[in-house]
Amino acid sequence: MAKTIAQEFTKGLWKEIPPFRLVLGLCPVLGVTTTMENGIGMGLATTFVLICSNILISALRKIIPPKVRIACFIIIIATFVIVVELVMQAYAYPLFLTLGLFIPLIVVNCIVLGRAEAFASRNGIVRSIADGLGMGIGFTLSLAALGGIREVLGTGSFYLYGHGGLVFGPSFEPFTFVIQAPGAFVCLGLMLCIMNLFE
Repeated sequence: MAKTIAQEFTKGLWKEIPPFRLVLGLCPVLGVTTTMENGIGMGLATTFVLICSNILISALRKIIPPKVRIACFIIIIATFVIVVELVMQAYAYPLFLTLGLFIPLIVVNCIVLGRAEAFASRNGIVRSIADGLGMGIGFTLSLAALGGIREVLGTGSFYLYGHGGLVFGPSFEPFTFVIQAPGAFVCLGLMLCIMNLFE
């Protein structure tokens, strides 16, 4: 039992890491990862929704009628997204403004709805928590890595390095293409390539 729970948790950290292995949730991956801070904020918001929705869907899986399960899943997910949105407005307003529309879009994020349909609706609460936590942490690490790379190369600064201090010094010429939309696709493609090399 413990081994199974550990496997459910760790699969989201490498074997099934959402953006790089499952290629899911790419809208926020490409849209918000101009900085590492944005990536971590979006990842944590998605992790909260994943865990809470997995718990509730798993608890109600025998009660929800099969014909309306998707509609019920979306209502449950939307409820937790609203909680995240209100908490971010209250305690992390600048980050909330930066993430903007991507917070409400968690409702239709393929990762969250996919885990509800493929896992939480078929497994117990403990395994569903492990699955949601693992997938959420994997998603957060993916966003943070991509955001960190784009931030360093695109602006020459790094949030965690002296709160926005320059990494390469004042003479560094930032590669601004990296923080634009096409640069997000290029960086994601390169990271997918690197991930496949270590498969």
